[in-house]
Parts: sequence; structure tokens; C-alpha cells
Amino acid sequence: MNTNDLIIKTENLTKQFGPIIAVNGLNLEVKKGEIFGLVGPDGAGKTTTIRMLAAIMDPTAGSATIAGFDLRQQAEEIKKHIGYMAQQFALYGDLSVLENLTFFADVYGVSGKVRRERIERLLTFARLTEFTGRRAGQLSGGMKKKLGLACALIHAPDILYLDEPTTGVDPVSRREFWDILAGLHSDQTTILVNTPYMDEAERCSRVGLMYQGRLVERGTPNEIKALIRGELVEFKPEADHLHGVGLLRRTNQVLAQLPGVLEIQTYGDLMHVFVDNIAQRRSQMKAALAMERITMANFRQTAPRMEEAFISLIGKMEQA
Repeated sequence: MNTNDLIIKTENLTKQFGPIIAVNGLNLEVKKGEIFGLVGPDGAGKTTTIRMLAAIMDPTAGSATIAGFDLRQQAEEIKKHIGYMAQQFALYGDLSVLENLTFFADVYGVSGKVRRERIERLLTFARLTEFTGRRAGQLSGGMKKKLGLACALIHAPDILYLDEPTTGVDPVSRREFWDILAGLHSDQTTILVNTPYMDEAERCSRVGLMYQGRLVERGTPNEIKALIRGELVEFKPEADHLHGVGLLRRTNQVLAQLPGVLEIQTYGDLMHVFVDNIAQRRSQMKAALAMERITMANFRQTAPRMEEAFISLIGKMEQA
């Protein structure tokens, strides 16, 4: 990777709280204009990473360069070039949409014609033009998220940090939020986002998987999915004598003993099974389950998603 393309670079960045190492020797590189997604289980260190890179939390060890500035020596300069949206963004519920934007413009020293033009553009961008007079506390969850994003963008930052920005909002609002991020991506804004949603990770330029404070895998969504061995089949187990969790558990027990079955995951009432060769293993799976009076309904081959890759990789790390 060309270092001239990098806007975020960390070297062995570490954060320790007493005996707990929240982030452990993080080496992260983010290119200008890309959307980089941090994914991982709760407690992996994602939020702590973003807080350090936003220069609001000092690292215990290591170094980082953000937008050309040293994290330890030039924290105030870094803050001029970043926008940060925490999980609970600090909107003022008694202020209107327009008053919130005006307040954050004041905080960042955005004034005059630039302020007017920027607020108008962000209102349109966030689809809030019709709600300028509504109090922030009366907005829906999705609209609050979009207003929070607009406030974080009021000073036109080079880098946008988003810590689980769509948690707690409905699927339609999540999609609208990511459509807005896609527009920022087109404008070459660099976005570092921490998300628990694997469908959102699919929309990132690259993804980093964090586990126990370490960045253990990184790559494009396709590269991450390619780490999973085998071919994936999906089916719904059906039986007259077993139902629900009992049916899923017995199906798992039977298939786990078969040769060529590499991994089994459960999604609701569906089984996702990775095998070394579908053509060879399908009849063996069918025969083994038939002995337990279980059939495989709606059997089909499918492509792995980020969700399957995430569960598989985390499972392997926990076993290790």
C-alpha cells in the first residue's frame, strides 16, 4: 500500500485500563476516501480504537498519524480535521434541527456565507429540510441519527468516525443512512465506522476484524469471505417427531460426525453447512439424516455472506 495514500496509520497502538488491555498493539492503515469498517464481538476494542483516533482518549503506548498529524503531539490539530459521532450523539433535545446545526457550526467556527450554504446542503443531504423547526427530542430514531451525522459534518472534516451509528434504528432508516454515507464516499470523505451489522460491513471498502483488542484480519468484504473453507449449503430440517431447538440440535449432531462437513451454523430454523464438496456430500447428508427421520427441505447452494464469515472466524479464534 502506497503510504502517500494513507490518512490514518497506527503502529502498535495500545490502550490499557488497569490490568485490562482494551486495544493491544493495533496496526491499522486507512486510505484516503475509503470506508473502513471495524467489526468484532462486544469488548473487542472497537469503540476504544475510535476514541483514541479521535484524539479524545490518550493511548497507553504506540503511535498514530491522523491526516498528517501526530496523535500524541498534535491532538488539537487532528480535531479540526475529523468529525466524530458517538453511539449516543450529544444532540440538544430542546433545540430545533436548525438550532442544533447552528450550535455545532458555532463550536467549529463555521460562520457567514459558508455556514448558510453548508447548513442548507446538509439539510438537503440528510433529508431534513422539511423538519428544520422540529425539536431534536421529537425526531424519530433514524432522523436523530441523520441530524447527528449532519452536525458531525458541519465543518467539512476530512475523516468521519462513526461508532455504531445505526444501532437502534429501523431497517429503512439504516439503509437511508448508508445511502448518505455512500454520497460522502463519492465525495472522497474518509469514513471509519464501527458496526455490529454484517450487511453494513458488506458496504465498506475494506473491513477489519477485531478480537480481544487485536486486529486479526483485514481486507475487502470478498477477501474476508474467501477465508472461509468449503462450499456452503442451506436447508431447513424437517421431521414429524422433532421440532424447534431439539430438531436443530439433532441435525447438527448427525451432520457434525460426517466426513467432509467442515462447519455448521444455525440461522433461525435454517442450517448453513460448509462441506468440502457438495456433489459428493449431499447424498451422504441426506442418508444420515434419513436414518433419524429428518429431511432437508429447500436444499440449495449459496454464497457465504459477511455474517457467515464473521461467525466462522470468531468461532475459530474462541476455540484456539
